[in-house]
Amino acid sequence: MSDRRDCAGRIPDPGVVLVSIVVMGVSHRSAPLELLERCTVATADVPKRLGDLAGCPNVSEAVVVSTCNRTEAYVVAEKFHAAFGELRDFFCTLSGAAPAELSDHLYVLYDDDAARHLFRVASGLESAVLGEHEILGQVRTAWDTARAEGTAGTVLNQLFRHGISAGKRARTETGIARGTASVSHAAVSMAIEYLGTLEGCRVLVVGAGEMAEGMIVAVAAAGPAAVQVANRTSSHAESLAARVGGHHLPLGNLEDALVEVDLLLTSTGATSVIVDHASVGEVIERRAGRPLLIVDIAVPRDVDPAVARIPGVTLLDMDDLSRFADAGQIGRQAEVAAVESILAAETERFSGDRTAREMAPLIEALRGKAEAVRQREIERALAAHPEIDDDAREALERATTALVNKLLHQPTVALRSAAGKAKGDRLADSVRDLFDL
Repeated sequence: MSDRRDCAGRIPDPGVVLVSIVVMGVSHRSAPLELLERCTVATADVPKRLGDLAGCPNVSEAVVVSTCNRTEAYVVAEKFHAAFGELRDFFCTLSGAAPAELSDHLYVLYDDDAARHLFRVASGLESAVLGEHEILGQVRTAWDTARAEGTAGTVLNQLFRHGISAGKRARTETGIARGTASVSHAAVSMAIEYLGTLEGCRVLVVGAGEMAEGMIVAVAAAGPAAVQVANRTSSHAESLAARVGGHHLPLGNLEDALVEVDLLLTSTGATSVIVDHASVGEVIERRAGRPLLIVDIAVPRDVDPAVARIPGVTLLDMDDLSRFADAGQIGRQAEVAAVESILAAETERFSGDRTAREMAPLIEALRGKAEAVRQREIERALAAHPEIDDDAREALERATTALVNKLLHQPTVALRSAAGKAKGDRLADSVRDLFDL
């Protein structure tokens, strides 16, 4: 895990208050699937997890992004080292793992690096399928949930607003999303590669969320003989099945359906397996030697991994999808440099906007102090010369106000233009010292 160092490479004093944007997470790149699924936060549990983070003494804002590829906590930390410990404990509680088990798989980034990471996530550069479009909606949903729960404030709202903008720019100004740029479509493409074709095949899709919907649409376009959709909540499954001319299947009839189909595609939000080893074993005995392909892109997995050991069953999961996507994204790989250039500009813009926002209170304090001094001197002058009439008073007000504005103009411009740079930090420190702010 990386730590927080200043520009000179020093780790800050743990007792010093340092308001930072920090992201800690685990992803398909940093952890095995078994650990990644233990860290997954179900949609219904996100509000509670946001409350857990927001309740930490050193965390003032929080957003949780949990997808099939990653679980990440973005927070505003009042004290970096203390917040680091709270975030680590959050992931330990989430996964049921000891710190030692997680230490090699968690990553932590802060401030500009945290912003750059979010922009990469929103752009699809950190996805198993390079440039996949689903992640942008997932990032937006995570942010919307945090705002609804009151855990995203000024800092993270600014960060995620920039992140959504960066993700949109990457897709509209480059070809990073060209071709098979979604996890759901890649899952179907992987199934077609294994089977050779879906024409004449009977396909069962379990789930009715965004990923399942994407798979249903992709399957329907491949010319199968029949499409069935099963889900715990039947209403959405019925509408999705009708959309592609398929049929809705009660989840209780899953085992009987598996006897007939050639391909099972699954992606639900279940927190435990819904297709177990024993059930598939019985299904295979009833299939009279016909093979069964299962593609499970749920995290946590919908299908017991032990199913892969049953003769006649091929089970593919997110690890297999990552390898498949790596082999098929050469064309989009050429777009990465262009996306990186966009993200560098977006990170610089975010950093400048953030620092300018943080500089505003200092400028306001400087002008407030100058105005207070001006008012005191005006009052002193008027008390000493009560004979001054209203016209003279007004002229004195105009002259002293103009004088203060002219004297503060250049310092204000310098502070604003240097915001986000090392020079800006030095100027800000000097102004605080010189004017006792």
